[in-house]
Amino acid sequence: MLEGLCETSTKSVTRGSQNGLIVQNFTVECKVNIGKLLLVELEAKSPSFMTFIDDDWFCSKITVTTPQGACMLFPCHSWMSCEKKLILRDSVASDSFMCYVFTFYRWSIFSPGLPHVVLAESPNELPPEVRFSFTKEKELLFTKEYVQKNWRKDEFFGYQFLNGLNPMIIKRCSKLPEKFPVTNEMVRGFLPDTSTLESEMKGNIFICDYERLRDLEGNEINKKKQYLAAPLCLLFSSQGKLMPIAIQLNQQPGRGNPIFLPSDSETDWLLAKIFVRNAEFCEHELNFHLLRTHLIGEVFTVATMRNLPSCHPLFKLLLPHTRYTLQINVMARNRLISVDGYFAKVHIFSMTILMKRAASSLTYSSLCLPDDIKERGLEKIPNYYYRDDGLELWNIMYKFVFGFVSHYYSDQDIQEDKELHAWLTEMRENTLLDNSEAGFPESFYTVKELAKFVTMMIFSVSAQHAAVNNGQFDFGGWMPNFPSSLRCPPPSRKGSTTKDSLLATLPDIRTTVHALAVGYMLSQGSSDRELFSEEVPLKLIAQFKNDLQDLEKKIDARNKKLDLPYTYLNPRNVENSVAI
Repeated sequence: MLEGLCETSTKSVTRGSQNGLIVQNFTVECKVNIGKLLLVELEAKSPSFMTFIDDDWFCSKITVTTPQGACMLFPCHSWMSCEKKLILRDSVASDSFMCYVFTFYRWSIFSPGLPHVVLAESPNELPPEVRFSFTKEKELLFTKEYVQKNWRKDEFFGYQFLNGLNPMIIKRCSKLPEKFPVTNEMVRGFLPDTSTLESEMKGNIFICDYERLRDLEGNEINKKKQYLAAPLCLLFSSQGKLMPIAIQLNQQPGRGNPIFLPSDSETDWLLAKIFVRNAEFCEHELNFHLLRTHLIGEVFTVATMRNLPSCHPLFKLLLPHTRYTLQINVMARNRLISVDGYFAKVHIFSMTILMKRAASSLTYSSLCLPDDIKERGLEKIPNYYYRDDGLELWNIMYKFVFGFVSHYYSDQDIQEDKELHAWLTEMRENTLLDNSEAGFPESFYTVKELAKFVTMMIFSVSAQHAAVNNGQFDFGGWMPNFPSSLRCPPPSRKGSTTKDSLLATLPDIRTTVHALAVGYMLSQGSSDRELFSEEVPLKLIAQFKNDLQDLEKKIDARNKKLDLPYTYLNPRNVENSVAI
């Protein structure tokens, strides 16, 4: 846009190395006053003697100082090649000019019934700005020794439903489902002497139901059939402990599907718990981890890149929360969930069926932590550190996002922002949450509605992903605690399990090694940019960081008193995005 009016000056050029990249600053001066600056068009040209070089360039930002001394920031944060032009608006995002919208992102269908994905067969097909630039080592927090020592104990088994890898499936049970006919006589010895199952259901009985696994079949591994169950597990909360009191391994009650109890033989009870832990593996990895953080995060990322220009305040707010998501998901589809990938080799044969069942039951409220905790009736259960830390993080995020959104928008502004509603429509359609039962917003009318939605997006790809991802090697590093597959069918009667048959049910060595390797890789951390120039957003960011530091101190103080500290939602351990 300034061609013929501007010339490049080299009096302010610096060269250096940053993460192995050459960094240069260029100064461009204009000969004449061109009036009000609406946008900047940026194009990289190779010198004639370097036409054989096809380097990509990363543009962080462009700052323009007017003759009157005013400074205008044009955020970019994008890679560009010599064939690509970038058109940028200033960071204040005036509506005086049509927005530049990314057109390099297209939708694709991974499998019917699942959220849509970005169109890319390999990471190299992704736009450069969303690909990995480098990796960062991060210290891992291990609880593996504690798990190995305590995995057989009922107390630790119950603890993991609250603070383990999958704190998402447990619910308060106010009435037993007919398919789970537990009686007072069965559990009398595990409740207070003067109490009954009915009276304890007023607040102390909880249930985990793995109905989505019903009728699913295991794969063959090393030419041997694998098995899984669709259990129901009843738990009792008392004196700060959550204890299992009954397990049924399949959904249909009957003679061949007994209800196992802590009073059964040690091997019978342990094997029943192992089948529950295998069901946990299935639900955790494919639903609460893959679907609800990775795939949902991919829809958020592609819709943002397609609909919001780089100068849009929400684009700048969300950009750190999209980092690396597309590349890690493309890699996962190629290596983990492909036909010949990890899950197909060591996991369930009906992987896609489970994911479609999970997607069909996905709701907006289940992605919003305060709503989800209330719907599952878990407001008062003690020692639920995922809830405590998660709600603190949610509230800090919401406070920041609400302040941010209310700075840029009034309720009327939100209703009139066409880019905003196009962005929402694409997310509804491509998450397949465009039915009324899912409760996904159809439009935004108020600042509060938009702030809640954006908070949900940020929480899902940062805090929620950390909660279900970062401890995979901690809890799964001792294989019997989190088996990826089982080699024998669920027992159909009591008294049939021996130590030898129990060992024969657990995965073989090769499968175990594969599972541990993937768990270790997924537990690793991934590897900021100047996005705002205005006073109010900068103040909000500073306060946000202070609030996170206060929460870190609070969590550290509590964890000093715990035998097994809960660290996954400590802000220092939470990545901005689904980056691994």
